[in-house]
Amino acid sequence: MRSGKAALYEDLKRHILTMELDPDALLDEASLTAQYGLSRTPVREVFQRLAGEGYLEIVEKRGVRVIPMSHATLRNFFLVAPMVYAAIGRLAVQNVKPSQLKALKETQKRFRKAVQTRDGEALALENNRFHEIMGEMAANPYLQPSLGRLLIDHCRIGHTFFRPQNADMERRLTLAAEHHDAFIAAIEARDEQAVVDLVFEHWELSRENMEIFIAPQGLKADDLIQTPESDKQ
Repeated sequence: MRSGKAALYEDLKRHILTMELDPDALLDEASLTAQYGLSRTPVREVFQRLAGEGYLEIVEKRGVRVIPMSHATLRNFFLVAPMVYAAIGRLAVQNVKPSQLKALKETQKRFRKAVQTRDGEALALENNRFHEIMGEMAANPYLQPSLGRLLIDHCRIGHTFFRPQNADMERRLTLAAEHHDAFIAAIEARDEQAVVDLVFEHWELSRENMEIFIAPQGLKADDLIQTPESDKQ
């Protein structure tokens, strides 16, 4: 059974990643202390931990807010994400431990199940966990914080498009699952170049998905406006 402090940490993290808490949303410390049966000290300790991990910002005299996601944030994300993911992939091959590979396989099973059941929240969270484990495999104190920050925004955007609404999105999700399987096989084989090649192939799929979210096809005005003629029919 989770303690109130552990529950608050896990719930806030999940709510941020799945956009249940909007970027830049202010947190209500008093309501959280009451909801989780905690005093202010452990709640503030959770805030400090999540701020250190890149999920929250603590602004003096303004309170605690969810890390924003602006145009500048997204631009920087697209600029550096492939480089960070590629470096993580190389180091994962070099430093992987058997227990981490086992955890990666277990996460992939849950991801594939989420694809089959069309569980959007599980898809986003298990995908996030898959890439977190690759970061743990890399075991680099300089890269891991950068990866963690990238994955927060990757997951926040991803939760929006990880919803199989049509055949093309289902195809994309199936391809993402196949990429994950290939990552596992390449890491297990210690094939560094195969992992790097997969990183860029997987990134291209993610980039296309995120562009669909950021710049969706416009709605037709006549689909939104009911004309007098249509009222008469």
